[in-house]
Amino acid sequence: MSRIADSELIITKRGAIYHLDLRPEELATTIILVGDPDRVKKVSNHFDRIEHQLQHREFITHTGYIGNKRLSVTSTGIGPDNIDIALNELDALVNIDFETRAIKPTLTSLNIVRFGTSGSLQADIPVDSFVASTHGLGLDNLLNYYAYTKTAEENALTDDFLAQTGLDKAITVPYVSKGSETLLNKFPSTEYHKGITVTCPGFYGPQGRILRLPLAAPGLINKLTDFRHGNHRITNFEMETSAIFGLGKLMGHHCMSINTIVANRVVQEFSKDGDASVEKMIKTSLEHLIK
Repeated sequence: MSRIADSELIITKRGAIYHLDLRPEELATTIILVGDPDRVKKVSNHFDRIEHQLQHREFITHTGYIGNKRLSVTSTGIGPDNIDIALNELDALVNIDFETRAIKPTLTSLNIVRFGTSGSLQADIPVDSFVASTHGLGLDNLLNYYAYTKTAEENALTDDFLAQTGLDKAITVPYVSKGSETLLNKFPSTEYHKGITVTCPGFYGPQGRILRLPLAAPGLINKLTDFRHGNHRITNFEMETSAIFGLGKLMGHHCMSINTIVANRVVQEFSKDGDASVEKMIKTSLEHLIK
C-alpha cells in the first residue's frame, strides 16, 4: 500500500493527528459530535469516568465511559468546512496506520452522532422539541468535492427538491445523504420528530435571514417548508448534518444527527431556555444511544 505523504496527513511530534490533536488510542469507536466547544463538558458530565481530555483550537475531545460503554465527545466548531476536517481526521485515526502512513487492510466503522441545535421549518415541530434526521440535504457543496454515487432514492430526492424549489445551480448543487437506519431506530418517534435536515453553508443569507443584504434566492425558506417527496418532508435546518452523513457514508461509518429545536422559523419563535432543552436532549439521547 502506498505511503501517504507528510503534507497530506499531518502527525504531530506526540503522534497525534494535527487538528484534533488525538492519538488513535485516545478515541472511542462511538463518537458524539457537538458544534459548541463548551458542550463537550456538558456531555462528558454524564460520563462515569473520563480517560482523556485534549484540546487544539476549537477541537476539544473527552473520551470516557458510561458503564462499560466507551464514548468520545468531540467539538467541531460551526459549519461544514469544520466537518470536513473532523470526519477525515476521525477516519484517519482508525483506518490509517500512523507508523507506515498506509491505509489499513481491515477498516473500522465508527458510530458518529451529532448532538446539535437547529431551526424548525414546520409549524408542528415546536421549540424545545428534538429532531432525529433521516437524511441530510446539503446546500453547502462540500460533498461535491469528493467522488461519490447517489442511490436511486437520493437521486429522486435531489431531483424533486430542485424541481419544487427552482433553486439556481449557480448558487449551489444540492446533494442528499441518508443517515444510519440502525442508529435512527435507537431514537423513538414518540420522543423525536423525524425527517430531512437541510444543511446550509452559513447562518444569515444561506438560512434566509435578511439584515442589510438582499438575497439571491428570496422565498427559499417557504419552499423548504412546503417540500414533499412521498412521505418525506424537511423538518429543520442547520450547518453540519449533510456533511456528516455524506462523508461518513463514503467512509463506511454509521452516522446520525440529533438536534434540539431552539427556533421555529415558521411561527417565528425562539426558545426561552435553550440551555435546559439542550441538557434534556443530551441526557435523553445518551440513554438511547448506549442501550
